[in-house]
Amino acid sequence: MKRIFITGSSGCIGHYMAEALIQETDHELYFLVRNPEKLQFHYQSRPNVHLIIGDLQNLEKFSDFLKTVNVAILAATSWGGINESFEINVTKTIGLMKLLDPEVCEQIIYFSTASILDQNNQPLPEAGTLGTNYIRTKYQCFTQLNNLPFYNKITTVFPTLVFGGEFNKPYSHLSGGIKDVIRWIDLIRWFKADGSFHYIHARDIAKIIKYLVENPPTESENKNLVLGNQKTTVNEAIEKICDYLNKRIYFRIPLYIFLINFFIKAFRLRMEDWDYFSINYRHFTYKDTVTPATFGMDNYCTTIEDVMKLSGVYPQKN
Repeated sequence: MKRIFITGSSGCIGHYMAEALIQETDHELYFLVRNPEKLQFHYQSRPNVHLIIGDLQNLEKFSDFLKTVNVAILAATSWGGINESFEINVTKTIGLMKLLDPEVCEQIIYFSTASILDQNNQPLPEAGTLGTNYIRTKYQCFTQLNNLPFYNKITTVFPTLVFGGEFNKPYSHLSGGIKDVIRWIDLIRWFKADGSFHYIHARDIAKIIKYLVENPPTESENKNLVLGNQKTTVNEAIEKICDYLNKRIYFRIPLYIFLINFFIKAFRLRMEDWDYFSINYRHFTYKDTVTPATFGMDNYCTTIEDVMKLSGVYPQKN
């Protein structure tokens, strides 16, 4: 039985991870939470599940406990201003790792984001200069990890676009916006755009994390894992959504950069440096992405149709 410390359990991915670890393992679990009232998983459903009330800002007071941890799963993050983001996503995250005992802790599973990687799974320089506060600080943290003496114990996971959420779990940012996409699909379906991406459901991320807990990567195995299904193009995704919704596409207008810029101005959209970079970069794709199937398990969500169904979107009856 391992002693596992988890941060970020109040978020979308965190809820799925907590549920998997509580229901499918016997490990002793310690969840760091600021507000227990936000938790929608049943942390009282079995023994050896504990809540530690606090946050990354005051971890030093738990230093004695942290030296007893066998596995640390670090999913907490800040989406705030640059100072807050740097403090939480870089300073305090690395500070937490340094409080662990390298003789006791066998594995650290650190959550980054695929947005900081290029198409060869290497750090993308623009993520560190043009990225949002979240992306920039994730880039800064990851590029500092190899300076730590216990770097060989760190498994970094890089989720791609994350879907997830249900009545008893918070929705991811993407799943929360699915119905907005559907509302505009009658307009979107007449355009085509050059771009591609990967996606993954939070439940599948939880499956992978549980697997890593039980099967820590060896020295020779890859410890930088990009989490995502096979890449899909923007055009394929639109076609599959329209097919699922029984909406026909008769013709499509190429969405050139100048036309995108026209829409930005016409609709007075607020754009940041990272938004403009993304419009020009377009292909956020990676090598050797992993899903539960990579490790011999069943995927929960693989297709665009799965995403629609799990998001509560169904075809209209004729």
